[in-house]
Amino acid sequence: MLLDCADLSYTRGNGDQAFRVVIPALRLGTGEMLALTGESGCGKSTALELLGLVVRPFSAARFHFAINGAPRDIAALWRAGRHGDLARTRAAAIGFVLQTGGLLPYLSVAGNIGINRRLLRLPPRDAALDSMIDQLQLRDLLDKAPTQLSVGQYQRASIARALAHRPCLVLADEPTSALDPRLGDEVMDLFFQLVERLGTSVVLATHDLGRVRTHGLREVQAAPLAAGFGSAFAG
Repeated sequence: MLLDCADLSYTRGNGDQAFRVVIPALRLGTGEMLALTGESGCGKSTALELLGLVVRPFSAARFHFAINGAPRDIAALWRAGRHGDLARTRAAAIGFVLQTGGLLPYLSVAGNIGINRRLLRLPPRDAALDSMIDQLQLRDLLDKAPTQLSVGQYQRASIARALAHRPCLVLADEPTSALDPRLGDEVMDLFFQLVERLGTSVVLATHDLGRVRTHGLREVQAAPLAAGFGSAFAG
């Protein structure tokens, strides 16, 4: 089991404007893919930030993340303020594909793809990464700046960056929302082909139920909280 969470929550804002996101229970196996679904504004991005160790949980009865088969108690690391350990876990084990792509504008495509490998002191390239670059049709774009890319090229480069260091978990936040349906299907098909080949676990936040069901993903739906303003993700 890669992820095992219980009563994980986070609150944004204060008072009447506070919005609470709760993950009552979630287990994700190695190589498993699931989709967080719900309308815009229901807290899908916040749920990804919780799972991606980006924000400190307001509460966490259990939050285990297994790396190389060894579970780490993420809740205990947050409580102890061990931000260095959390940052190292995030860098080594998690890849992010954002709605906006999130490429660094001052680095080339090659520099963006290789940034996590450089931080982890991995070789800049290997045969698996070269194969991925070719599959994503990025070979002729490696020296370009992100501003020189089309929307589809930009998102393919973002996928390459997220997968280049071979993380055990990829979090994808509406990764095709800026693409037209045909191009979105192409990019998502490539993404799923790559993560299946790598055996990577995926949590995809999306409101596109058709695409979720086409790919046969397990679905975790957002539902309004019984008390208070916010959403719970259960499924």
